[in-house]
Amino acid sequence: MTKGLKRVVLIGPVYPYKGGISHYTGLMYRALSNKFEVSMISYSFQYPKLLYKKQQKDYSNDTFKPDTVEYLINTANPLNWLRCARHINDLNPDLVIIQWWHPYFAPCYQTITKHINRNVKILFVCHNVFPHERFPMDRLLTRKTLQKGNCYIVQSSQDEQDLVQIIPNARYVRAVHPTYNVFKMQNMTKTQARQLLGLKDDEKVLLFFGFVRKYKGLDYLLKAMPKITQSLPDCRLLIVGDFGDDKDEYTALINKEKIDNVISIHDGYIPDKEVEKFFAASDVVVLPYVSATQSGIVQIAYGFDKPVIATNVGGLPDVVTDGKTGFLVEKENPQAIADAVIRFFDGNMGNEFEAGVKDESYKYSWERMVENIERLCSLT
Repeated sequence: MTKGLKRVVLIGPVYPYKGGISHYTGLMYRALSNKFEVSMISYSFQYPKLLYKKQQKDYSNDTFKPDTVEYLINTANPLNWLRCARHINDLNPDLVIIQWWHPYFAPCYQTITKHINRNVKILFVCHNVFPHERFPMDRLLTRKTLQKGNCYIVQSSQDEQDLVQIIPNARYVRAVHPTYNVFKMQNMTKTQARQLLGLKDDEKVLLFFGFVRKYKGLDYLLKAMPKITQSLPDCRLLIVGDFGDDKDEYTALINKEKIDNVISIHDGYIPDKEVEKFFAASDVVVLPYVSATQSGIVQIAYGFDKPVIATNVGGLPDVVTDGKTGFLVEKENPQAIADAVIRFFDGNMGNEFEAGVKDESYKYSWERMVENIERLCSLT
């Protein structure tokens, strides 16, 4: 245990809030609790409906739920922020860890951190230093908030560059995104999963998983499919996730490329307990992103020992080891995606890459993340 570090307050979304950062925070709580006395503080109110129109909570599975959690922070109520700061001071922590991913939280976090006792260290875990969809003032809001921290964890080379641009003397550790290994709830076999999804045993199955957004480059994967199926006629693509308002655009592209017979779409938010069958059924997970900082999808894939084909952008090269845990390809290049998929199946590389994923497991462990936190705190 780091000298002087005993009590930790962890701030961020947790069950029943949806999404990868909620899962991440729940697993971080669990890992920290093995060494420290941890108080988990989440939100009584996260986003206004104007910003997030979909359902923000999912009660279908409590796998990620912390043992104890206080839902205290109302991100839209300044008086609440002051009460939360006083409560954190009453807990007398040595360290406060805050999940950071969007400047919407800037006023709330600036106020809370400003009123936390000065002897308490503040660590920001940066999922994205800047948001994927940039907007005016985001840089200023981010800088003003992150300046309140004593130390930082970034999880990609892109976030590292962004952090030192706005805080040149930042004390930080660049640590890869740990693995989400708790979705494997039933230890489902590939055959069992495919039966549930109505897939054939002998099909070659690609998986695109998660919210469908422009920066994730699904259109380039769709454009690659005719080239893939020309060489691998038994290849199928599963598209699993919420399309938002853009589904018609992708449906039109599928029809244009004449690939509707090799595409299976599961549109909508996927509850935690439903995740396993999609990854268990797949042979390889494909991330054709145009831009990225890091991606929890890679770590879900690794939790199922699945290899990944990803574009060489942002933080993806930090977690996909080309030729060992998958392939890295040029972005916005359907031919490069197709070549990698064909190479993967023609070379029967599934077992080799699965072994590579297992070999790198400690690198992506929560134990290593806790070690990074301890190291940071010993340096500040």
